[in-house]
Amino acid sequence: MNMDKRNKTVAALLALFLGSLGVHAFYIGNVKMGVIMLLLTLTGICTAGISSGIVHVVAIVQGILYLVASDSEFHRKYVVNKKLF
Repeated sequence: MNMDKRNKTVAALLALFLGSLGVHAFYIGNVKMGVIMLLLTLTGICTAGISSGIVHVVAIVQGILYLVASDSEFHRKYVVNKKLF
C-alpha cells in the first residue's frame, strides 16, 4: 500500500473499533506493533483479560491521537517514523 494513501481517519476508526487486534497498526504499516498488540490480546485468555484491557486502552488513545494530528503530522509520526504515541 502506498504510504500517501494511508488515511488518518481510517486508522483512527480501526484503532477505536478493532484496536485490540492491532488492525490499525497493520494498516499504517507498523507490523511489529500490530503483532505485539495481537499477541497481547490473545494472551489475555491466560491473564484474565488484563493484557487485553491494556491493549484496548492503548488502542483508544492511539485512535484519539490519530484524529487530533494533522495529516502531515500523522504521516510523519505514525507512518514514516512508526511511533507508538
